[in-house]
Amino acid sequence: MKKLIAPILIILALPLVFQSVPTEILKLKTFDALVKEQEPSGNFVILNISEEDVRKRGGFPFPRRDLAQIQIDLINEGALGIGWALSFSEADRFGGDDAFAQTLGFLPSVLAMFETPNGQYPKTVGTVIKGDEVGGIPTAGVVENIDVLKQQSFQGIATAPVDVDNLVRRIPLLMKTPDGWTPSFGTEILKALTGTRSYIITTNANGIQEIAVRHLPPVKTDNFGRKWISWVNTPTTTLDEMNVAGKFVIIGVTANGVMPQVATPVGLLEPHKIQAALAESILIQDSPMIPEWSIAAEMLIFIISVSLIWLVIAYFGITLGVALALVIMLSTALGGYYAIQAGVLIDVTWSLVSQFITGSIGFYLRFREQYKLRLQIKKQFEHYLDPRQVKQLQKNPELLKLGGEKRRCTFLFTDLRGFTALSESVEPEKVTYIMNRVLTAQVEAVQKYNGCIDKFIGDAGMYIWNAPLDVKHHEQIAYECALEIIENVKKVSDELVAEGLPPVAIGLGLNTGDAIVGNMGSKTRFDYSAIGDAVNTAARLESATKERNVDILIGEETEKFCGYKLKVLESIRVKGKEKPLKIYTKHL
Repeated sequence: MKKLIAPILIILALPLVFQSVPTEILKLKTFDALVKEQEPSGNFVILNISEEDVRKRGGFPFPRRDLAQIQIDLINEGALGIGWALSFSEADRFGGDDAFAQTLGFLPSVLAMFETPNGQYPKTVGTVIKGDEVGGIPTAGVVENIDVLKQQSFQGIATAPVDVDNLVRRIPLLMKTPDGWTPSFGTEILKALTGTRSYIITTNANGIQEIAVRHLPPVKTDNFGRKWISWVNTPTTTLDEMNVAGKFVIIGVTANGVMPQVATPVGLLEPHKIQAALAESILIQDSPMIPEWSIAAEMLIFIISVSLIWLVIAYFGITLGVALALVIMLSTALGGYYAIQAGVLIDVTWSLVSQFITGSIGFYLRFREQYKLRLQIKKQFEHYLDPRQVKQLQKNPELLKLGGEKRRCTFLFTDLRGFTALSESVEPEKVTYIMNRVLTAQVEAVQKYNGCIDKFIGDAGMYIWNAPLDVKHHEQIAYECALEIIENVKKVSDELVAEGLPPVAIGLGLNTGDAIVGNMGSKTRFDYSAIGDAVNTAARLESATKERNVDILIGEETEKFCGYKLKVLESIRVKGKEKPLKIYTKHL
């Protein structure tokens, strides 16, 4: 019985050990060493406002009219949305708020809020609670953006709470206010990207289990709604380069002294980089989680392993004890390693340390004369548990490969009629204004109908359905979207005429067929796009709308599945086709 005193005392001290700050820090540091590096999702690009940018513009903050121009430039370069990791809590002294607000409305835009003592509680977002009402990480208040900007944008908290060692590793997707929930900046970016207006929170008696942005898979969180961050190397660009086509742009300031840097396991980072990592972590669905049963599992491993080691040493001798200790430690380390590979954070560090301590105590009490051997074993164990070795095993870098897949898609090409004549007859600023109005009308419809904005080439647009995401009945959806674009552009034209500007009209080509879709380009620069005969045909159909004097021309494959009886036109011959193509226009 005396031989069991030591393990009993260790087990009785277990609750204090697991709740201590040093144990928590040890656990967090272990996770830092073991968490895998991930590849970016391909949906985001970070735009850093540098020291040189600030110098060129005479200091920071920039006038809002300058920000409006940056917004327009990003839109013209093909950005899908824009997140400003900046707070605009006061009116612009140069009077540019309205101009900036207008450009915010052209694309899904997100503005940052930062927590501050005695701040105001922000307006809550729509949430659907599945389960019990639970608490979360509270916010004491924030500095909100001015009303004219709020009305044209989404808002999210860009402040990141720290762990007990003052490092940022996990961020609440939603924070609790007295009236409801408010999102983090990174979470709100995804809501803007998907075009949704609400979140779904799934709970149980223990707290939050998962949070979902509509149209995206649910995100597993801890009981407080926090997500562990995967430190993804998101691509970056600059104000001069603006390599943003097909990406959601996350803008922040890296100039010295403007934005405070925050300590993370990967170094000091600005808030916009941390929030970008959060958005990436949600999309790649591969960042690890601490399950609610983890503490129970860690305690069970601790109790069983320590008890077995002690009993074998006490009753069966040093040889078998050493062998068992080695087997248990190896099994524990491998179990923790593969659990983390599967995205489950189970802390085995304290169990390993405890196993070592238990074995050492047993060896000391039973075999003091073998002190040197015990040191040798200790050295072997420490070498085995070297975090750098584990990290080296865990690393599995993957290079982003170019390539694609064959998919049946529906393609829509649009082009502004008479753009050359318009450019010659109207001032450049007004041409840009008109073009942005027309493209915005298209983008709003395409996003509404779950299409993919492939690219803008001047006044022309290319859109895809059924890639990269599956879209059921994409032929019908794309056709209905095309009709809405026509109506949207007509409304824009009427509004332009009322403003004293020339009317506008567009031509559309719609076609369905197989194409190769994927990342295309060079190893250093590429974009998600599509190539193939179906794509070329859609473009040629759009060009032919002028000579046929119709808004839209539709290919045969689209007509078969669009669900509408379309008006048949005389067949057309296009370059590269031996046989004439059957073409259609919109239904009567």
